[in-house]
Amino acid sequence: MGKYIIKRILIAIPVLIGITIIDYGIMCLVGSPLEMMQGPRVSAGAIEAKEIALGLDKPFYVQYFIWLGQLLQGNLGYSIKSSQAVSVMIGSHLGPTLLLMGVSLLVSLLISIPAGIYSAVHQYSKGDYAVVTTSFVSSSIPSFFLSLLLVYLFTVKLGILPSSGMTTLGTGGGAADVAQHMVMPVIVLAVSMAGSNIRYIRSSVLEILQQDYMRTARAKGIGRFRVIYKHGLRNALVPIVTVIGMQIPTLFGGAVIIEQVFSWPGLGLMTMNAISNRDYPVIMGVCLLSAIVVLVANLITDIMYAVVDPTIQLK
Repeated sequence: MGKYIIKRILIAIPVLIGITIIDYGIMCLVGSPLEMMQGPRVSAGAIEAKEIALGLDKPFYVQYFIWLGQLLQGNLGYSIKSSQAVSVMIGSHLGPTLLLMGVSLLVSLLISIPAGIYSAVHQYSKGDYAVVTTSFVSSSIPSFFLSLLLVYLFTVKLGILPSSGMTTLGTGGGAADVAQHMVMPVIVLAVSMAGSNIRYIRSSVLEILQQDYMRTARAKGIGRFRVIYKHGLRNALVPIVTVIGMQIPTLFGGAVIIEQVFSWPGLGLMTMNAISNRDYPVIMGVCLLSAIVVLVANLITDIMYAVVDPTIQLK
């Protein structure tokens, strides 16, 4: 297992470098962040001086290697807009994003696993059709549309939930206040994930239920509950683990839109502001973090395969 992890980490290094090169190249093609500073009160000389000070007058590949050299020293650079250290900005916004992602993932699993198992066990029943139809609808609704619908319903009409932020302004916050602000963004993220998860889990459990050893277990009179949850579910966990591993990067990216809609003070809101201002160092820091999240999620998924199914050997 240790050799496998080391091997995957060594493979991830050139992948990360390739991702940063592509990201940096795309940003340079978009234009200079100093274009956002142009105006009647800013002279061309001031912009030129700022460009030289930031090193933006150098060719693309020189700028990239300067950034890479700083990265190897543990420095992600400084924001062009606020002059803050990018590492400090990411650190201050990472907590709210992880909280939102973790709760949303947990809620989606609490919904999708029981619903998927129920749908598979009661195949072709009215309950099965209802679960499958609901899963298709929930995965088809655009996140931003569902977000606006919830805001209109719970904030505008009913007035029972706040529509933005993480805490109420002018208060000390608290767990209850944060939980109240999390309700709508968690619903949006959890619903979109649960829709696709239910179908994967249903398909996986259906395949397991048709195996010979499941029929033998039922013939021995073990009991329906133990047959499904002890013998069947454990063997169906491998594709379920795959789905969860795929959801983590998707959740990380989907949080960008949701945080923007609900003004959640996480990485998503910070990223959108950085993109609007063409704040290269911040964008590169977030892209690097996103790539690491994807690679780590894939590594954890592979390790979980061996934990769930001891017959799988990682080499």
